[in-house]
Amino acid sequence: MQRARVIAEHRSPDRPSIRVSAGDSVTLGERDSDWPQFVWATLAQGLGGWIPAALFDRDTGMATALGDYDTRELATIIGESINVHYEQEGWWWAENAKGESGWIPARAIELIEGDPT
Repeated sequence: MQRARVIAEHRSPDRPSIRVSAGDSVTLGERDSDWPQFVWATLAQGLGGWIPAALFDRDTGMATALGDYDTRELATIIGESINVHYEQEGWWWAENAKGESGWIPARAIELIEGDPT
């Protein structure tokens, strides 16, 4: 775990987060224009979210998840200090002082030097 300072506000999307587990079947759609390494994945229940394409056994259509993923994002404000745990595809899994956790783009934070990685 490492500490980071938020340098750009991040807002969570106005849609429910989804979770996939290894072995889950999803339907893959378009790639994100800002984050092309992410693909829109739709669960059988109809809910969808952006998930790294590398987590699936194919690029389009019906696919099987090869690992677990939660699309929850963490809302932050400039100047806030957060704990970051690991990075994936340009996003960090982070936790704020209230114990809330989720993804935040790497470009929205600055790692605090001297903290362990």
